[in-house]
Amino acid sequence: MFKAVERDGAVYITGDAATIKAGRRKPNFKCTSTSGDKVVVVGGGSGALGVVEGLRNSGYSGAITVISNEGYLPIDRPKLSKALLTDLSKLQWRDEDWYKSGSVDVVQDEVVGVDFATKTVSTKSGGKFAYAKLVLSTGGTPRLLPLQGFKVLGNIFTLRNVHDAKKIVGAIGEKGKKIVVIGSSFIGMEIAVATADGNDVTVVGMEKAPLERVLGEQVGNIIRGGVESKGVKFYMSAGVDKAEPSTADASKVGSVLLKDGTKLEADIVILGVGVAPATEYLKDNSVVRLESDGSLKTDESFSVVGLKDVYAIGDIATYPYHGPGGGGKYVRIEHWNVAQNAGRVVAGHIINSSVEPQFFTPVFWSALGAQLRYAGNTMASGFDDVVLKGSPGEGKWVAYYTSGDTVVAMASMGMDPVMAQCAQLMQLNKMPGKKAIEDGLDVLSVGPPQ
Repeated sequence: MFKAVERDGAVYITGDAATIKAGRRKPNFKCTSTSGDKVVVVGGGSGALGVVEGLRNSGYSGAITVISNEGYLPIDRPKLSKALLTDLSKLQWRDEDWYKSGSVDVVQDEVVGVDFATKTVSTKSGGKFAYAKLVLSTGGTPRLLPLQGFKVLGNIFTLRNVHDAKKIVGAIGEKGKKIVVIGSSFIGMEIAVATADGNDVTVVGMEKAPLERVLGEQVGNIIRGGVESKGVKFYMSAGVDKAEPSTADASKVGSVLLKDGTKLEADIVILGVGVAPATEYLKDNSVVRLESDGSLKTDESFSVVGLKDVYAIGDIATYPYHGPGGGGKYVRIEHWNVAQNAGRVVAGHIINSSVEPQFFTPVFWSALGAQLRYAGNTMASGFDDVVLKGSPGEGKWVAYYTSGDTVVAMASMGMDPVMAQCAQLMQLNKMPGKKAIEDGLDVLSVGPPQ
């Protein structure tokens, strides 16, 4: 049960903790498809769910088909790296009955091509799916290391889907393993924390500090300290030379050799070196133009530039960013929250293309020993300073990333209300500036954003 309470001119919603924390609340949108229009969604991630919910909750009565090559319904993908979960009942956003109740057809197959002239999608098994509107949401493909040993030795893993998580969990077995995580990205750091209990875990990163590219060196080292307290070791500013076979089983990895000669024994190696847009099925298509990184360029409604009735969302979309400091610069953001919100924007555009899409603030969180919260984006403008408030030693702090006087992003631990407030202020273009924060302004004192 939820209750609304008015206090100091604001309305606060309260409810019991179990209900609030239940991330599987299911909107009820029973629907029988009646119109001849058909939306085809390629990909089964959070972006696909955003499209489906956005369409049905807005009264769209056309047919909806979701085509996914993962073998299961859309999942809460971040839980793979944050907790190495493999139980689909705890990972799938919605169950099969929910999709059926909304007349959503979920096809487990791999898309191999799109004919934009005839508006047809082709799949690996020979299927043909006609569309009135097409939403491409195929996510990312984990990058590999083109170095000696990494393509041929066993027990070297990437993590993108439930199948990958099961292989990693199976290889760890009864614990006590030496695990080398290559990459100090969010995926790499989360996997290190998730596997640290009962194992000997080492992170190898090219940066001076973990997550330096996104969070900066100062905050990256704060995060490092928290992760080290879990028993994880670090080799930073390091380059990888090759993977070497085990003396006990030459088909599996036994160690990782760094460029400085350091040899790290490894029963298991997990790569967290980023993802590439999963657009291989479009590379030979003469109609579509891929960006240099393999992504698709879109407008604010996530309509693909140069194509009619085609949208791209999630990891494969490069779109104009209008948040603080953005100025419409094109960015590609690999957060599930961005994908899902983009899906809702697409649904709104399909329902009524004359409505101008509203900006939403990118947010994400990460399990790094404690919960990191982040709002905003530094990719469009970069940042030239970081204003740190709070007590990092006590696990309660906020870092404001600034470009000039503009706060373009923030990260926090132990101060969740600040993140929620900043996300709303950024969305409304009312975020206080750097000087005000340096002078001691508490963003919570601004009151409910309006």
